[in-house]
Amino acid sequence: MTSLTLTHHNLPGVTVIVVSGELDITNDTQLPAFLARVRRRPADQVVLDLTELTFMDSFGLRAVLICHADALARGGDARPAAPQHGPVQVLAVTGVDAHLTVHDTVKQALLVAMAAAESAI
Repeated sequence: MTSLTLTHHNLPGVTVIVVSGELDITNDTQLPAFLARVRRRPADQVVLDLTELTFMDSFGLRAVLICHADALARGGDARPAAPQHGPVQVLAVTGVDAHLTVHDTVKQALLVAMAAAESAI
């Protein structure tokens, strides 16, 4: 099994998940399950901090998309942020980045998520 570390912190109306290591076929179910456990409210905005994600295959991409779909279904949104070289390529080659807003920085994603959380109140 490849190494994946998931940590989180909660802000008002926003759940931030830091994804570190490799997200692939051996551990892809961990990310959606982790989100379900750590989200304070179902409608929370979600920021997926991908700064420390070193590898992502198509199953890892599927996990990100499941988190996004789940957040949308509950009235929130999931915003991938700061992906590095390998994961950026997966997002671009698959065309997902044309349909899902991928933020260049975690700060950008947080600003958008915080504004969305504020307007939902």
